[in-house]
Amino acid sequence: MQRDTSSSDASASHTGRVRRRRQPSEATVDGNRANGQPLLVNDRNKYKSMLIRTYSTVWMIGGFALIVYMGHLYIWAMVVVIQIYMARELFNLLRKSSEEKQLPGFRLLNWHFFFTAMLYTYGRFLSRQLVNTVTSDHLLYKVVSGLIKYQMFICYFLYIAGFVWFILTLKKKTYKYQFKQYAWTHMILLTVFAQSSFTVANIFEGIFWFLLPASLIVINDIFAYLFGFFLGRTPLIKLSPKKTWEGFIGASVTTIISAFLLANVMGHYQWLTCPRKDLSTGWLYCDPGPMFKPEHYSLGEWAPHWFPWKEVAIMPVQWHALALGLFASIIAPFGGFFASGFKRAFKIKDFGDSIPGHGGITDRMDCQMVMAVFAYIYHQSFIAPQNFSVEIILDQIIRNLTYEEQKYLYKQLGEIFHERQQMQS
Repeated sequence: MQRDTSSSDASASHTGRVRRRRQPSEATVDGNRANGQPLLVNDRNKYKSMLIRTYSTVWMIGGFALIVYMGHLYIWAMVVVIQIYMARELFNLLRKSSEEKQLPGFRLLNWHFFFTAMLYTYGRFLSRQLVNTVTSDHLLYKVVSGLIKYQMFICYFLYIAGFVWFILTLKKKTYKYQFKQYAWTHMILLTVFAQSSFTVANIFEGIFWFLLPASLIVINDIFAYLFGFFLGRTPLIKLSPKKTWEGFIGASVTTIISAFLLANVMGHYQWLTCPRKDLSTGWLYCDPGPMFKPEHYSLGEWAPHWFPWKEVAIMPVQWHALALGLFASIIAPFGGFFASGFKRAFKIKDFGDSIPGHGGITDRMDCQMVMAVFAYIYHQSFIAPQNFSVEIILDQIIRNLTYEEQKYLYKQLGEIFHERQQMQS
């Protein structure tokens, strides 16, 4: 009796270890997985996730539209706040509380380098706007001109002060941790802060050159999510398991079409197209230039007889917008893939939790950083005038000459003009 019982127990345990043949339905489910994670189309909780994500997106877009309406200075402030949040999220990735307790004030050193980089970068980008803002006050103008002239030296001195501070805080048992934090801080400044700072340069060239690239990234992100949500079947890349080819292709087509149409809509508003030459918040009026003046193309025989329009008006900037749309849909997503690989290396899901349904600020800005640099380089290469202009020469005069030298130059120009008038008469 005991023998039978033991044999039956053995057979039961043996049966528990027998491999069960996979059913066809299970095979289908696993076939729609990427790296063991279900695609959005098969995720049972996707509607709850979509609702949270949509709610956050609506609030972000609404707040973003309000800030854009308020003007250049407020957009700059928004970018600075975003950069601070991104830096905080990234600084926290490699922090160890056990090591930090032995290094009082070491965290402050990270922020010292961050704000030094901010002073240098924005000082270079916005020196002309700052000088133009204070020209009415003679004393303030001299102070600001002096700070701009010696800005590079001041920033270098601040950096060296941080470098000496770092050396003096080195402790025997934390050398490796401290040097790792030092390298990590500089990587953040180089790959995150430096790239995102190009956004500010785009803003003062005209909100159009900030708003259009940023909007294209948002559009691409939204439609990649929607196409993947409803149609996604084919995994795109292992680094980001829920990304699909259907979402990538659908979002690319949508983004390129949106770029062409949005450029036409935004190009009609001087508030968006006019560059800001100072740090004021007043309304802008300017000549939009040939880039934003419509050119009429006759449809001719291409249009059927019943078609109501015989010609179309297209702004030259719309053709440039296609290049921005192409980059936003094909190349910029690799910023997101880079961030996905980065998170996998650190075994985290998101960089933070400040935006419900989206993760942290860095999770939303990964593609924006890549796009901001491209938009700036594209504008400087193909849009901005390449020859010397009055604005460029004035900028050099204001930045490099003292107030007395500028007065002398003014008198010299007056004499030259007076002599020419006498020669002509």
